[in-house]
Amino acid sequence: MTGDQLIGEVLIADEDATVRFANSFAPYLRAGDVLALEGDLGAGKTAFSRALINALPFGPDQDEKEEVPSPTFTLVQIYDRAELQVWHFDLYRLEDPEEAYELGIEEAFIDGVSLIEWPDKLGFLMPSDRLMVNLKYGDSDTARVLTFSGNDKWRERLSEFLKKDDAP
Repeated sequence: MTGDQLIGEVLIADEDATVRFANSFAPYLRAGDVLALEGDLGAGKTAFSRALINALPFGPDQDEKEEVPSPTFTLVQIYDRAELQVWHFDLYRLEDPEEAYELGIEEAFIDGVSLIEWPDKLGFLMPSDRLMVNLKYGDSDTARVLTFSGNDKWRERLSEFLKKDDAP
């Protein structure tokens, strides 16, 4: 889609490294952010989402870790965090982009952080200022390569983060 620029690429060795990366990345998220998660089946979209959801600060009445199942059948799961509400969408079974209205996607785009697996199913409803996160298989069974693309807003927000020497 227009306006996307390559922002950076991160190599992740395994699921533990995914958790460490999510812990470093979570503070950069804001209400209204949309992350479009692309990748083949099994590439780690749900594992990345789970790690990111659990990396966000919890409220005083919440456990430190929450089970985050794939929303394949429910299409959306909502998680309340101390300062953010996270909407985790799996749109694999969506047949028409307008079906997303029934899932509350407009509210998610305004008030929450939206993690969207299979974003191509959203078609014309996908915001142009989203962050594209492409997950690909790496050099080993557990390794993944995360590629980030987005507009100038995302480039500015993430440039220092992705340049850090100690980034996972």
